[in-house]
Amino acid sequence: MRMTVDLNSSNMSVDHLAVKTEQGPFEYRIVGLVFYSFIFVIGVIVNFTALWVFALTTKKRSSVTIYMINVALMDLTFILLLPFRMVYLQQDYWPFGDVFCRITAALTIFYPSMALWLFALISTDRYMAIVQPKHGKELRNVPKAVVGNLGVWVMTLGSSVPLLFSQDDPDQISNYTTCIKMQDIIYMRRENAVNFVRLIFFFLVPICIMIGCYIVIVDNLIHGRTSKLKPKVKEKSIRIIITLIVQVLVCFVPFHICLVLRLLGSEEDGGFNTWAVFTTFLMNLSTVLDIILYYIVSKQFQDRVISVVLYRNYLRSVRRKSRHTQTGSIRSLSNLTSAMI
Repeated sequence: MRMTVDLNSSNMSVDHLAVKTEQGPFEYRIVGLVFYSFIFVIGVIVNFTALWVFALTTKKRSSVTIYMINVALMDLTFILLLPFRMVYLQQDYWPFGDVFCRITAALTIFYPSMALWLFALISTDRYMAIVQPKHGKELRNVPKAVVGNLGVWVMTLGSSVPLLFSQDDPDQISNYTTCIKMQDIIYMRRENAVNFVRLIFFFLVPICIMIGCYIVIVDNLIHGRTSKLKPKVKEKSIRIIITLIVQVLVCFVPFHICLVLRLLGSEEDGGFNTWAVFTTFLMNLSTVLDIILYYIVSKQFQDRVISVVLYRNYLRSVRRKSRHTQTGSIRSLSNLTSAMI
C-alpha cells in the first residue's frame, strides 16, 4: 500500500514536495523494480552457490579460493539489501527509518570500494603466480590470503562508518519518509576533501595496482618469460585478468566518474539524475557478473553449473517425450476408433 502525502498535509511545505520528486519518474521506478528483482534472484542463487562450493565442498583450498569466498560474501552483503530498495521504489515511501537508510547509503559506497580492493588482491595473486612463481608459493598461501582479506574488510568498513553520521541530511525535511541518501550521494558534498581522499585510496590506488600487475604480466607473456608455467595456468590467469578488466570498466569506472562529477557539481545538480541511476545499475550488475569469475576459477563451480543446465535439459527432454507419447497414444486411439467405426 502506497503512503500518500495527505497524512502530513497540515504540516507539508513546498520543500517537502520537492523532496518527494527526488524518487524519480514512474517509469524509472518500474525499470528499477524489474532490474533489482533480476539482480536479487540471480545474485542470491549465484553467490550462495559460490559460497557453498568454495567454503564447504572445496577440499584443497588456495589463496584464490579465499578470495572467491570473500567476493561471494561481499556480493551477498550488498544483494540482501536490495528488497528494501525495491519496497521504496514500489511505495515511494521509506518505512524502515533513518538508521537503516544511512546503512544502505553507506553500503552503496562500501561495495565498489571493497570490490576494487579484492580485485586488486586477485590481480596481485595472478602476478605472483605468473611472474614470480618461485616466491609466489611462499606468499600465495591460505593464511596470508586470509590476513589480506581481513585487512581489506577492516579498512573499507572503517572508511564507510563516518557516512552513518553525516550532519548534512537531506531527509530531515520529510521526517525520514524518504531515503534520498540511498539514491543521491551528493549529500556528502560538505566533506568533499574526505570524499576525494576516499576516491583516491579506494578507486585510483586499486586500479593502478591492477594496471601495474597486468602490464608486467602481459610483458612477461609476450617475451616468453613464463615458459615454465603450465599452459592451463597461463590460460586460466589470462581469463581471470580479462574478466576483471571488463568488469571494472563496465561496472565501476562509470559509477566513479559520475560520482566525481556530482560531487563537483552545484547544488542545483542534486536530486534525480538519469546518468547516476544508470551507473548505479551497472555497479549493481557486478554482483551477477561475478559468476564468470567463479566459473573460470573453480572446476567444481563449473560442474555445479553444468549439472544444473544438464538437469534442466533432461527435464525438458522428459517432458517432450511424455508429450510425444501422449500425442502418439491419442493418435493410436483415434485410429482405433476409426477402424471400429
